[in-house]
Amino acid sequence: MKNLLGIIGGLGPMAGAYFLELLTAATDADRDQDHAEAILYSHPDTPDRTEFIIGESTDDPTPYLLYAAQQLEKMGVANIAIPCVASHYFLDEVEKNLTVPVLHMPELTTQYIQSKGMKKVGIMATTGTVKTGLFQNKLDEAGIEWAIPSDELQDLVMEITYGQIKAGKRLNNDQFIKIIKAFLADGCEGVILGSTELSVANRSISNDPLGKGILDTIQGLQIPLIDSMDILAVESARVSGVKVRRGI
Repeated sequence: MKNLLGIIGGLGPMAGAYFLELLTAATDADRDQDHAEAILYSHPDTPDRTEFIIGESTDDPTPYLLYAAQQLEKMGVANIAIPCVASHYFLDEVEKNLTVPVLHMPELTTQYIQSKGMKKVGIMATTGTVKTGLFQNKLDEAGIEWAIPSDELQDLVMEITYGQIKAGKRLNNDQFIKIIKAFLADGCEGVILGSTELSVANRSISNDPLGKGILDTIQGLQIPLIDSMDILAVESARVSGVKVRRGI
């Protein structure tokens, strides 16, 4: 039996659209009817999560996220996926007012890292997500070491996220690779792509057209990119009651 999936999109819009591609790719289907039933509520009016978290805005995203979640709840969804990592900072307040579960990207990502036996990973995410410790806290609980970029490289992460992907511009591969190389030098065995815009960037830079696998096509780098949105898509397919084609 299928369970209706609710998706809060628009955070940003390209990430929500890409998440549907990942959900489709994660499903083992021979026909249309084998795919998950899902409702995408694109709510781009939600204030910027990072700007609020780092104090550059006083416009709280919480009521917007709650409104979108409650609309999906009224439509009868069994689970909610939010392909926006920074939004998870606001989930405690949102979930208090819901009767359906929200899938937790940092928690699912940590579980995946544990399953691969990795001892140390890099965290590539927006400044807001890094400051909240969304990934760091879960990794600490699991006994996994982590690293974050220097201030200079974190500025590059934000440029990739806001100046390129959110702005609909082409990814600067050299900037992306510079960040990955720093994590390699720090002894990381994998790099978490902890922003949905970085998942979109990964699509254009990796071997796989859906952005999966090991980054090995540029300058001989050999390091797994741990795509948190892909992990969310696979779990979303599973809880929706469809046959899952692949893991991550």
